[in-house]
Amino acid sequence: MFKKNKKKQVIANTQTNRPRVDAVLNRKLKIAGDVYFSGILHVECTIEGDLISDDEGSTLILSDAGHIKGSVKASNVMVNGRIDGNVLANNKVELYEKSRINGDLHYNLLEMAVGAGVNGKLVHHELASHVQAAVDSADVSDAEARVSVK
Repeated sequence: MFKKNKKKQVIANTQTNRPRVDAVLNRKLKIAGDVYFSGILHVECTIEGDLISDDEGSTLILSDAGHIKGSVKASNVMVNGRIDGNVLANNKVELYEKSRINGDLHYNLLEMAVGAGVNGKLVHHELASHVQAAVDSADVSDAEARVSVK
């Protein structure tokens, strides 16, 4: 007689808890070159280049169909696809069952599911300044490698 309809409230709450995605790169795309983004980026395609975000609230979501051939720099990284390059995350990294990372993983918080794979070093950083120092040293070593190759 005095029951409230809780079903409508549950549906409304689940819709507000989903992250708002600012951009989606779908499966039909193939991008060659670096991608700079802010906010939340959902990637389902192949990218041959680096993904870079200096936004403190940035999040990269890589679906199981996504493949990045380059380095990733973002505050939060959620992976269920493949990354062939280093990952530098200022905050949190979530690796799901189908995720594969061939490169070093720099993180503050790490959540890794059974089946996820990392072929490289796991480097824990408590502060974002440590991640910036790692980026700077990687840039210097890349420049030195380029000079020695020539």
